[in-house]
Amino acid sequence: MDILKGKTALVTGASSGIGKAIAILFAREGANVIVTYHSGKERADAVVEEIKQYGIKTKAYQLNVGDEADVKKLFAEVDAEFGDLDILVNDAGINGSGIPVEDMSTEIWDSVMKTNLYGPFFCSREYLQYKKKYKTYKGSRIINVTSIHEYVNVPGDANYNASKSGMRNFAYTLALELASREMTVNNIAPGMILTPINEKVIEDPKKTGCCRSHHSIPSRR
Repeated sequence: MDILKGKTALVTGASSGIGKAIAILFAREGANVIVTYHSGKERADAVVEEIKQYGIKTKAYQLNVGDEADVKKLFAEVDAEFGDLDILVNDAGINGSGIPVEDMSTEIWDSVMKTNLYGPFFCSREYLQYKKKYKTYKGSRIINVTSIHEYVNVPGDANYNASKSGMRNFAYTLALELASREMTVNNIAPGMILTPINEKVIEDPKKTGCCRSHHSIPSRR
């Protein structure tokens, strides 16, 4: 349908799972797509090759979203290569630790918060510098992929639960700040999806904090 023809989107965590699906769908609809990945260069390169079949511009960049300097460097490189951006998808994230609060170290708490909450903050802030530079707020989009756990909490995942509820309120605040400039901010909060990050723990109640199985999900996904 080419509903995104002429647009450019940056999708973090796009080497697999939900981010990969979003990147490919955007390309199918005509958008140029920047793919970022933390590890798994081969997977990211495979996504880029799949995207190229749609005849759009695409490139993969390694990025640690929880590293402020790395985010600034990435956005500078993307600006030089692609120019303005129309859509930012904050998808990169990691699972919780499965450790109760009384036993959780500061390092473990920070590792999840840095990726899941600081990451969207760093990326959104740099993206908004594009909007300021190019004066293109109107019609631009920020989309956060959060989780059902922004509402539903799981014991042993305080760092993950807090990061996702933090993303929700971060998005609400951004939406209020940007509404007058006709720019939208939305959260997508899916339930359990059989992505690679979840397949490792979905059948292990010791890691999830409760017994959950994809067999209990009607659509089996």
